[in-house]
Parts: sequence; C-alpha cells; structure tokens
Amino acid sequence: MTERNRDNDNQNRQKGWQDAQGAEQLPRQQQWLLFLWLSLGILLGFYYLDALQEQEYAELGYSEFIEAVESGYVSAVTLRGEHVEGELTEEGHEALDVGEAERFESVRPDIEDRQLLRTLEEHGVTIAARPADPPWWQEILVGALPWILLLALLFWLFHRMQQRAMSGGGPFGFGRSQAKKFHREDSTVTLDDVAGSDNAKKDVVEVVEFLKDPARFQRLGAQIPRGLLMMGPPGTGKTLMAKAVAGEAGVPFFSISGSEFIEMFVGVGASRVRDLFKQAKQEAPAVVFIDEIDSIGRSRGTGMGGGHDEREQTLNQILAEMDGFDATESVVVLAATNRPDVLDAALMRPGRFDRKLTLERPHRDARKAILKVHTRKVPLAEDVDLGRLAEVTIGFSGADLANLVNEAALLAGRYRRSEVDWECFSSARDRILLGESREGALSDRERRIVAYHESGHALLAYLLPNADPLEKVTVVPRGQALGITAQVPSEERYNYGEAYLRDRIAVMLGGRTSEAIIFDEVSSGAENDLQQATQLARRMVAHWGMSPKVGPVAFPQSDQHVFLGKELAQGREHSEATAELIDEEVRRIITEIADHARRTLEDNRHLLDALAQALEEREALEIEEIREVLETPRKQA
Repeated sequence: MTERNRDNDNQNRQKGWQDAQGAEQLPRQQQWLLFLWLSLGILLGFYYLDALQEQEYAELGYSEFIEAVESGYVSAVTLRGEHVEGELTEEGHEALDVGEAERFESVRPDIEDRQLLRTLEEHGVTIAARPADPPWWQEILVGALPWILLLALLFWLFHRMQQRAMSGGGPFGFGRSQAKKFHREDSTVTLDDVAGSDNAKKDVVEVVEFLKDPARFQRLGAQIPRGLLMMGPPGTGKTLMAKAVAGEAGVPFFSISGSEFIEMFVGVGASRVRDLFKQAKQEAPAVVFIDEIDSIGRSRGTGMGGGHDEREQTLNQILAEMDGFDATESVVVLAATNRPDVLDAALMRPGRFDRKLTLERPHRDARKAILKVHTRKVPLAEDVDLGRLAEVTIGFSGADLANLVNEAALLAGRYRRSEVDWECFSSARDRILLGESREGALSDRERRIVAYHESGHALLAYLLPNADPLEKVTVVPRGQALGITAQVPSEERYNYGEAYLRDRIAVMLGGRTSEAIIFDEVSSGAENDLQQATQLARRMVAHWGMSPKVGPVAFPQSDQHVFLGKELAQGREHSEATAELIDEEVRRIITEIADHARRTLEDNRHLLDALAQALEEREALEIEEIREVLETPRKQA
C-alpha cells in the first residue's frame, strides 16, 4: 500500500510539474501577443499623427495656386518634387475661404515649368526646395521602427529577468537558493559505487529507508534524524556518499556548497538558507546536502576577525531552520567537512546533526574493494594483482585510488598497450607519491653522494628489526628529491611502539650518517630527514611520554594557525624550564639513535658499498634485487 501511495505521489508530482510548465507557457504567449498589439498600436499612432498633419493643409488646384500668387495672397512656398506647399497671407486666407487652415498644398503638372519660378520671384514669394516625400508607409516605418525595436529590447530584458528570478538568479532572485535539485533519475551514482565505507553506508541506508517508508519507523515511535554530518580527510568519499543517497532515496535532492551562501551583501546568505529549506519542506520528503559546511559553520566569535558578520548570520539562520523542523517533516540534512574541529558547538548538538559519520582512509580490504570498483571498465593484464596493489597503497584515500587507476590507464595509452599491466600501476604510484622523474643529469660526484645517501636509508631499513619493510630504492631524481627510498608497512598501523619509532628515526638519519662515514662530511640533502626525525622525537617526548626525565606527562606542541581561533586565548601550559628539558630530551634521543645507526652502518660497511655500487650502475633497485645484492656479500663473508 505504501509503494502504491508513493507511485501516486510521484505521478501527481509529475502531473503538477507538467501543469506548471503549461501555466508558464500560457502567460508567455500572452506576453508576445501583448507585444504585437503594442507594435500595431505604435504604427497606427504614427499613421494617425501623419493624418492630422495632412488635415492642416488646404487643397488648391494648380490654376488656383497661380491666381493666388498673382493676386499677392501667397507669402512663401516649398517645392517638394511635384508637390507645392505654401503659406497664405491674411488677405489670402480671407479671400480664398480655406477655413482655419493656415497653409495650403497643390500639385503642379509633371512638366518643366520655368514660368512658375519667374512668377514667384516677380511677386516676392519666398521660395524653398526640399526632396520629394517618400511614401506614407515609409515615413511611418522609419518613425516607428526605432520605438518598436526599443520596445522589443525592453520586453526581452524583462522576460529574461523574470526567468532568472524564477530560477533563483538575476536582480529579482538574488536572495534565492543556488542549490541544484536532483531526482533519482538524474543521479547515476548508487551505494554500490561506494566501496570501503561499510559502517557509514549502514547509517546512510537507514536514512534512505526512512525516507522511502517512514511509516515503518513511526509506528515504533522513531523520528527521522535531522542531520548527518560526514567527517573525514579529503578524498575519503563524503561527496560520493551524498551522491549515492541521491541515487538511492528516490526523493528530491538539493545539493549546494557552503561557499554559495555567502555574498558581499549583508543578509543574502540568510535569505538563501531560508529559501533552500522552504523548497525542501515543500518537496518533503527530501534531502539537503551542504558540502564544505565548515566555510559557514565555523565557531562564532573566534579568530582574528571574530564577530557579527555575514557568515555568522548565515550560520544563525541554518541553526534556526534545522531547529524548526516539525516531527512530520521528512527533510534530512547531509553535510560534509574535513575540519570538524572548527565547527560551532550549536551546529554539532543533537537535534541538528544527530549523527556524525567518520570516513577514514580505507584499510587494505577496503582499498581492494575500491580498486575493483574503479577498474571495472579498465582492461587489466594478467600480472596485475589488486590485493598486492592495495598493500602498496597504504595511506591512499578513495580519490587517490581513483587517480592511481586513471594515471595507470594514461600510461598504458602512452605506451600503446592494449592492457594496463603492473608496470603502469607501479609507475603511476611512483608519480603520485614521488613526482615525475626529472631529466637533469647529476655529476659523477653528486651521483655517488646520492647513491650512498639512499643506500644508508635502505640498508638500515633492511637490517633493523622494527623498521617498515623495504620496497625499492632509486637515485633517479623525482620531484624535489634527488633519490628515493620507499618502504611499505606489512600491516595497517594504528598504534606505534617506542622500538618502532626509534628504528624509524634511525632510517631517517641513515642517509646523513652514511655520507659522514664515506665522505667525512654531510650535505644539505638531509634537511627533510632531520625535520621529520626532530618532529617525531618531539612527539615521543612531549605527547607520548616516552622520556624518563619528562615522565608520563603530555605537553602539547601545537602548530595550529592563530587565525583559526583556537590558539589566541590559550597560553603555553608549561614553563620555560620544562620547554628546555623537552628540547634536551629530543636532542638526546636523536643523538642516541644516530650513534646506533652509525655503528650499524660501520659494522656492515661492505653491504653499504655493495648497495651503493649497484645503485650507481642500475639507478633503481626493487626489493628482490636489493635482497640479491645484500645476500651475496653475506654468503661470501
């Protein structure tokens, strides 16, 4: 019964839309008829004025005209081809009995009459000559055409402004919502296209089912959630999830970005919010999706500018609209943000956004499922293992994986291959992570320094028991780096032990240490390694309590920007003595790890030389080749 009622509602909505279209066409036809009637009225008006001007002239025969000239009754004449127009004197007006007409006109014969000019000159008549008048219809057309065109232009402009006002644009619709409206048939994305977010899909599916069949939940006393806030890093599928809701719900879906509410004029954002929710309530059940809600939903009264501005007025209106839903109104608000920490507390409370969906970067199985979705239309070679590809793409978001598949397909097209093989995926991954390879050649000395630098990283990653497994090493410059050592964790890590962190710092310091051992000096190439090692050691001391001297105490070392409004009123929560102690412990940890890395490399100097020599010769080594290079000297030893 519910399904039949929903079909009837859809048919009624479609019929109402067609009736509205017909109602819109009828006034438009009437407007064009009005324009035609106005144009005809202008033509008739000009004809009537011309006729009035003609009635001011008295008609005289040519012979009467000559007699009037000879009698001195004519003061001036104007010759227009065969037509003669003139002015009568007061005596002539009385003598000729022409009524109230002060001017006369006559038609002279179509022959050359030089005697007429002599007669006019002899009687002192003022003579003027003008070109012959065009036909009356030409005069009316020339006089009326500019007005008709001007009227047509004004009518077209008015019609365009009316259309834009109906669609939310133009000066009459400046405060109307800019949201795009979708129906189920307008969206090609469904929940089947959203892979790797099973927990979030469950909450979304529940909302979709509520919109389709609210009676099933209302019988149990349940109310539809007011809003769902989707949070997560960029590229994790928040907008894709909202599009899937549009494809599954079968109800009107309004999509808008938070930045589209804000204009330079005060009150426009709040007006657009009111209009958006008004449309949604009229179309209920409906879904409203606000992307990048943090652009208008930031905490009020914070930051350098703080205060009572247009953005805050827009946020206040959103709060009022979401708080004003009736229990019977089936309108759900979906919102997406990658900065939930800056959202206003009033926006986050239950009753506005009742549910918070966290979309994290996908784990290994989720990445494999996402790769299957994005490779459905891609011809894959036999050597492509999506499971292995999911393992080597740790940290990739859904958008990153989609970009990886696209880059691999582009490379296959560049190489003129009929299938996308593993080499294309590997090259695409390196391009995304490391950048495009550079053609600039290094000198022999620089090449040798880079080879030993990367060999130091790679050898420590290979030897240290808690380091991430080594995948490949190369001395081909990519992006801003002169060489790359790539490691791939064997498993997803959500918790880091102290031993793992120490070995990780040791691998970071391996390149600099190798240079110091071989060349008795260090280069500037270790700048980024030192930055990362120092940041990691500082977190160990100040955040994770891994220093005996500092103890199990957290001293946040925030680098947050003050304009976000979170740091202005918060002073440092530890003394200068504690800050000095933290610095000393960071320096001690890094020095101890650097000494351990140096001893390890010095004890395995023959492996370091063998790996550096192989890198100089081959430029890039995969893990199998690295293992072969390192195991051979071991067996010989």
